[in-house]
Amino acid sequence: MPQGCPWGSATVNNTDPYSAPPETGMTRFYDFTISHAVIKPDGVEKNGVVINGAFPGPTIEANWGDWIQVTVHNALENEGTSLHWHGMRQLATPWFDGVPSVQQCPIAPGSTFTYRFKADTYGTSWYHAHYSAQYSGGALGPLIIYGPKHADYDNDVGPVLLTDHYHQDYIKVVEQVMAPISAKLPPPLSNNNLINGKMNYPCSSTKNVCTPNAGVSKFSFQSGKKHRLRLINGGAEGIQKFSIDNHQMTVIANDFVPIQPYTANVITLGVGQRADVVVEATGKPTDAVWMRSNLGKAFPAGCNLVDGVSPEAVAAIYYEKADQTAIPTTQSSASPAEIAFCGSDALTKTTPYYPITPDAHPTTTKDIDIELKSNGTHNLWYMDGSTFRADYNDPVLLEAKLGNTSFPPTWNVHNFGSDKTVRLVVYNHFTLGSHPMHLHGHDVFVLAEGFGKWDGSVVNPSNPQRRDVQLLQAAKDDNTPAYIVIQIEMDNPGVWPFHCHIAWHMSGGLYINVLERPADITNANIPGVIAQTCRDWATWTGGHTPDQIDAGL
Repeated sequence: MPQGCPWGSATVNNTDPYSAPPETGMTRFYDFTISHAVIKPDGVEKNGVVINGAFPGPTIEANWGDWIQVTVHNALENEGTSLHWHGMRQLATPWFDGVPSVQQCPIAPGSTFTYRFKADTYGTSWYHAHYSAQYSGGALGPLIIYGPKHADYDNDVGPVLLTDHYHQDYIKVVEQVMAPISAKLPPPLSNNNLINGKMNYPCSSTKNVCTPNAGVSKFSFQSGKKHRLRLINGGAEGIQKFSIDNHQMTVIANDFVPIQPYTANVITLGVGQRADVVVEATGKPTDAVWMRSNLGKAFPAGCNLVDGVSPEAVAAIYYEKADQTAIPTTQSSASPAEIAFCGSDALTKTTPYYPITPDAHPTTTKDIDIELKSNGTHNLWYMDGSTFRADYNDPVLLEAKLGNTSFPPTWNVHNFGSDKTVRLVVYNHFTLGSHPMHLHGHDVFVLAEGFGKWDGSVVNPSNPQRRDVQLLQAAKDDNTPAYIVIQIEMDNPGVWPFHCHIAWHMSGGLYINVLERPADITNANIPGVIAQTCRDWATWTGGHTPDQIDAGL
């Protein structure tokens, strides 16, 4: 291909990232088995959900324009499963987005499902199970799509996966979240924080089987060189605050969107968010330093639900002549104020490298209120006055293919018909936490954020921030909600989830479905594996009752 790159002559600044991706003629094949296993990433034994026997799961790598084909075998004894490819647009492949009850039935125990989709964007992301809160048990891994460079660096260090960690089985955590009000149970607290699946834990703080000094992840720097780190928040609940002692970072991408570089001491990532950063190794060849990711203090002083024992994960960075057996002694350069702030970087900091101007007069503008309310027995999350519950046996996309546009209220389907553009003004009335709001199938324009009633002003209207997850901060008080304003180009027919990416909030129903261009869906061809998976699920559930104790996603 031209210029010797798989993506040919395409560059970051000469190619619309939402136009047709290049054709490389290459398919990247992966084979995954999802199963239960005892894991101890921090030395504390727990029942986990693993992919190919490991947590985190294997890294998927492809070039922009490749096809990715992943065959998934469900070796779980009593649970369905599925995998979602976070941030992939799934243009012309909406069936393979991986959300049970929306695009497919769950993969039944003992069954197999093959996903096939185009690497239609490039950068850093992750994949994860989307069945209940299963991914919080360990069913996740990095997803890296290589594409054109727009920033100078020497070494690609690879993924840096940040995950809050619970010592309980994920089902036990969900049971705690979904317990009736009468049980008077506290919210679940994370017990540790991991970088690439590793961290130590003080064994004296747990009654579980525990091996001390489990070890931390290690990275290599070369003095005088520039290093690209691909940061991913793949956690269940916590906002991560990432920093490197004595080093500054240059942010070059947010989610899958290359941006004009800006410098930062601390990177804030809500669940599902990513940031690509370049770090110049300004230290001595013998240096050893800590990288850190901090969950901060528990509410109300901080952003997250943590037990306070080990909220900060560390990993060691060794320069080329450092003693790799030595433990770094550097101190954090992050300020308490930077750690305590529970929002994303200001919208004014982020300018997409490829400029796109959104429609100033969208076809539809809709307000959506997020509230935590009681239904009489349980506290549930509501979006636009309704809480979500999945029907695993009847995917919404299959109903849309049949031409149906009337759905049960608990499916929370918002039909935008043939609208060209949709603007959503999302208000958070909850005072005790932020929501990382994620839309499948799209990058969205983030037009504004703030508190109170949106006044109609837009930040950088000619080229606003684009990404697939945006943090919606906590309300200031009962009368002053927080808001974000996002805009969607309705160019991708399908049924696309829009939800908070905190696993426990999804369990409680904080979720809607965006039905986009339903007339086009009726003309789409359904792969045979979709129907077969539903038949397999129906056969399995004929003799088993799925333990759907939460909203299902």
